[in-house]
Amino acid sequence: MKALKYILFLILIAIIGLAIYIAVQPNEFSFNRSKIIKAPVSVVFNKVNDFKNWPDFSPWIEQEPTATLIFGDTTSGTNGNYAWKGDILGEGSMKNLSVVIDQSINQYITFIKPFKSESEINWTFETSEEGTKVTCGMNGKQDFMTKMYTTFAGSIEENTAPDFDRGLYKLDSIIQVDMSRYSIKINGITQHGGGYYLYNTTSCKISELNTKMQEMMTTIINYASEHHIKMAGAPFANYIKWDEENNAVIFSSCLPTTEKVITVPNSDILTGQFLPFNALKTTLKGDYKNLKEAWETAMNYIPENNLEIPNDGPMLEVYSTDPMETPNPADWITEIYIAVKRPQ
Repeated sequence: MKALKYILFLILIAIIGLAIYIAVQPNEFSFNRSKIIKAPVSVVFNKVNDFKNWPDFSPWIEQEPTATLIFGDTTSGTNGNYAWKGDILGEGSMKNLSVVIDQSINQYITFIKPFKSESEINWTFETSEEGTKVTCGMNGKQDFMTKMYTTFAGSIEENTAPDFDRGLYKLDSIIQVDMSRYSIKINGITQHGGGYYLYNTTSCKISELNTKMQEMMTTIINYASEHHIKMAGAPFANYIKWDEENNAVIFSSCLPTTEKVITVPNSDILTGQFLPFNALKTTLKGDYKNLKEAWETAMNYIPENNLEIPNDGPMLEVYSTDPMETPNPADWITEIYIAVKRPQ
């Protein structure tokens, strides 16, 4: 009998000790995970900011893709919200408490089933040399029942952080896929209206083309701004000679103007004019890295449709979209105009 009392006493001491141990555990938890995504900050932010995009990268929805998702009237920005119900996911909701465009999102998440809990999710987006550093963190309070659960099952961070890592990995993957989408369309024969334009010309290696063009475009746009010259459309390049065998190209960076402009004497910036001409128009929607394929598609179309390129005909590449205003390369529009004629 005494032995039984002794055993019960030890069990009681163990229970009291365990209860004390559980009670003195931290009353709050906090952790975060980060990943560098090679994309403009606004592209990453916009993907996370709208809950309608979450089924694409949420590691929890991935576990139960058939779960019921209920989107609020507002799904992005402050007060954007959605809820879920599922056999695996349980039941809960999430709401944006505050949003700072391209910088941060503060969210409140509520679980109803399988157990009740409330936490905050915080996102930050920082521009880095490699792209965007996106950080997702979670914090909240731990009541006694939560402390008891984590004592035996592991901390909230140990149980939840792998899902955060998975979500950031998936976010990166879908953003890369989104940015790589492109299409090439042959619009057909059209008449280019011609017109006046400012330009500067250079020759360089084809491998140096992008760098040179950016420098020249910046110079010519700054010239137009400084001299209050009105633009008549999107900037464009005029390819004068393309020699892949020798890795050489001669081209002009151009800016259309509403009228003939007399440029400053001895300036590298000159004024030109195109008379209206018949052209094969081809449109690329997507990253500039797909321009080679767009040009090849257009050049193949010409002989296949009994057309010829005149010796002195313009070959233009019009940049209809400003990458500064449209950060996702998948949305960039480039129009190619190749002067053509019917053979005699």
